[in-house]
Amino acid sequence: MPKPLPRRAVALAACVVLFSATATACGDEDPPDDPAAQQLRWADCPKPSAAEGGGPAPSPLPDGELWQCAALKAPLDWDDPGGDTVDLALIRARTSGPPSERIGSLIFNFGGPGGSGVTALPAFEGEYETLRTRYDLVSFDPRGVGRSAGVTCEDDEQLDRYFQQDATPDDPTEQRELVARTRTFNTACEDRSGRVLPHVGTPDAARDLDLMRRVLGDDALHYFGISYGTELGGVYAHLFPKEVGRAVFDAVVDPTQDPEQGALGQTRGFQRALDNFAEHCTSQVEECPVGDSAQDVQDRIARLLRDLEEKPLPALFPRELTQTAATGGIAQALYSQDFWEYLTEGLQQAYDGDGKLLLALSDAMNGRNEDGRYSNIQAANVAINCADDKPRYAPADVEARLPAFRAASPVFGDYLAWSMVSCTDWAVPGAADHPEVSAPGAAPILVVGNTGDPATPYEGTRRMVEALGPGVGVELTYRGQGHGAYDSGDPCVREAVDGYLLNGTVPPKGTVCP
Repeated sequence: MPKPLPRRAVALAACVVLFSATATACGDEDPPDDPAAQQLRWADCPKPSAAEGGGPAPSPLPDGELWQCAALKAPLDWDDPGGDTVDLALIRARTSGPPSERIGSLIFNFGGPGGSGVTALPAFEGEYETLRTRYDLVSFDPRGVGRSAGVTCEDDEQLDRYFQQDATPDDPTEQRELVARTRTFNTACEDRSGRVLPHVGTPDAARDLDLMRRVLGDDALHYFGISYGTELGGVYAHLFPKEVGRAVFDAVVDPTQDPEQGALGQTRGFQRALDNFAEHCTSQVEECPVGDSAQDVQDRIARLLRDLEEKPLPALFPRELTQTAATGGIAQALYSQDFWEYLTEGLQQAYDGDGKLLLALSDAMNGRNEDGRYSNIQAANVAINCADDKPRYAPADVEARLPAFRAASPVFGDYLAWSMVSCTDWAVPGAADHPEVSAPGAAPILVVGNTGDPATPYEGTRRMVEALGPGVGVELTYRGQGHGAYDSGDPCVREAVDGYLLNGTVPPKGTVCP
């Protein structure tokens, strides 16, 4: 079931990718007696494979230095550290400052779950060049992602059909079709990736993080987690509170919610972002091209989606813009205020009978390139979510909850409510109702929330602070739009985050930017 990812927007950055060719699936060679004793073999980064989304190798850094890639060997099953191994793809940019000023490595997770850190760090490196003055910038493909034993399910042709399906069934027949199609996808995941599916959960990735810290030679984990990366960071802090160094959580996942509550929270978040888009468009000096008032913008979008259920629009031949694809494309454009112009243009085109741009936005969410090949971002997203989340929902469960979802959003309610069947018939049981992130004794963690965030609604920020425990979480609020705060470029947010990571200066609790 396609759904908005709780991560940073990928619409424009999806084409900027790379990966470490040395990272493979499950290794057959004997692991070292102590995995932390291994030596990483850093080398120039080659071009990515289809699993990372294709594209060229990363461009040199601003000072002319080249990106370096390596593979970290970790136990496939952390309960059996002497058994099979998995190679995890890493990338780094060495610090640009003098050795005497170096703090250590700053490890990034950019979200998802399912996002490739090996592709994202070069794509966004310009945002973090200041942090590079005192850190080696490091990121990785978490297990199950990209070339780190990447989960594979269906082929490209099958995925085209999967992402075009009717994701908002209106009657029992359509419900059965949706459940059957989801079961087919999930069975393909088991058939092609069954060996790794039990071992791609967030606690496994957190243990990988600690191994990474030790192999990189750091006494503490200095960490920058974005979106799902905040959940991963919280789980790490729970498992290894004494190893937490300087850490920042940006675009915060609410750790207290079960999957239903999380989906309902996202429904409210995306509706709030759509409200903000509509209000922004209609409040401009020039006439808003997609509505005369904020309510008119909303009403026209709702009519478009209803019409698409009966008659899809021509788009990227031979594919059409379906109701499902249009909803996903609209959601994708709400991840960043910078993308609102594309949403306006895409809606204009759709009202004129052309679905190309909205379908392109939907493709970006789903990891589809112009050549028709898919990365494994959605396969990994489903696999990691289903490994983490214990609840399993049947159509009757969704129907009972539909009124609450529809009240939260007439545009996204059905779409996100029915996304809850994604883990129905999944081969591996889920671990828990919600992640455990309590971290008594950990160093301060700067927790940054954006009041206009669609994918990780602002309310989760305070709940993460409370769940981390007294004296750990330090809340910072950004009054902005889009997913995340640091990459907005807001100088107040940058000063607070940089001050903590570079100098250890904790901002006052309750700081509000701007």
